[in-house]
Amino acid sequence: MYYRNLFRFLTLLTILLVGAACSGAEEPPQNEPEVANETAENLPDAGAGVREDGAFRIVATTTQAMDIAQILTAGVDGVEIIGLMGAGVDPHLYQPTESDIAAMNEADMVVYSGLHLEGQFDAVFEALGQQGVFIYAMSDPVKNGGFTIGGFDLSEELVNVDDPHYWFDPRNWELTVTDLADELAEIDPDNAATYAANAEAYTEQLAILYEWADTGMKSVAGGQRYLVTSHDAFQYFGAAFGWRMAAIQGLSTEDEAGVGDIQGVVDFIIENEIPVVFVESSIPPDTIEAVIEAVKAEDETVRIGVREMYSDAMGEPGTFGGTYIGMIAENVYTILQSYQCEGAEVTIPDWPESLTPTPPDELLNVDCSTG
Repeated sequence: MYYRNLFRFLTLLTILLVGAACSGAEEPPQNEPEVANETAENLPDAGAGVREDGAFRIVATTTQAMDIAQILTAGVDGVEIIGLMGAGVDPHLYQPTESDIAAMNEADMVVYSGLHLEGQFDAVFEALGQQGVFIYAMSDPVKNGGFTIGGFDLSEELVNVDDPHYWFDPRNWELTVTDLADELAEIDPDNAATYAANAEAYTEQLAILYEWADTGMKSVAGGQRYLVTSHDAFQYFGAAFGWRMAAIQGLSTEDEAGVGDIQGVVDFIIENEIPVVFVESSIPPDTIEAVIEAVKAEDETVRIGVREMYSDAMGEPGTFGGTYIGMIAENVYTILQSYQCEGAEVTIPDWPESLTPTPPDELLNVDCSTG
């Protein structure tokens, strides 16, 4: 199935690239995500970076990529950003559509997560790069700095790979923000000062976020700091805040969980007296529900967290969880409130006044009878 889809993508990409080269200028693709002030200009001359009319088109694959691109380009005229994946979309499984490939073909820059998170895009990125589109992996500064965590891809018979969920440590995200701002300034030097200022202001926010989250997460007693989830997306989160992880599936949601995987997590929950497990917004709850039923079958109890956690995708645009800061913070609230509902001694720090956006009241006031 993978190779058939890959062949289809490459064939489609070739048609689009050849068509663009032959026509010089083409109509914008239909049914693309909404873009402000969308135009249908040609790609820039080699090395130009930004098109002759001053427009700078950026395609962002994931919700995190979209968020960071919007933040760093704020105040810069002529920037057009197209997001490919929406809230709740699993990037491990997402396959680029015809309109996605057309949008990337017309872009000046494609910003993606990297470390094979967007596994169905690898060959497309390579082909686009050969056509002069600047392809930027947000994971590069984290990988180059030696801050990636190793893991095992269960679908490839325990092949050791880099865990692609690096953004769950806000300190890694600071590296990405600074590096992406430098790349934007290189492409668009006329607005370099704005990119740098936006990056500086945002990294200050990320440092405040980290301190707030660290204080709350470490208020839970060390022996209780376990996070059990559907797939192995929270290793960086755990390493950042001193928690231990357990997951049913591997690093990618393509990894298949068997009966043995579920039983292993059940045994782990019972042995460590873990009171709560968590469902992720971008993954069906089937495996977590199977774990809960198996725990009950052994006359033990475990509950689902007070709300879903964000893993591979953020929340809906315009919501608190639809921002990177809100995504991290909402996960912290969800974990701490869930443990608090189960009787754990937890301190949830007050939200820093200088940190934006501000959590909504419904996030702060949780009903422990749900979940």
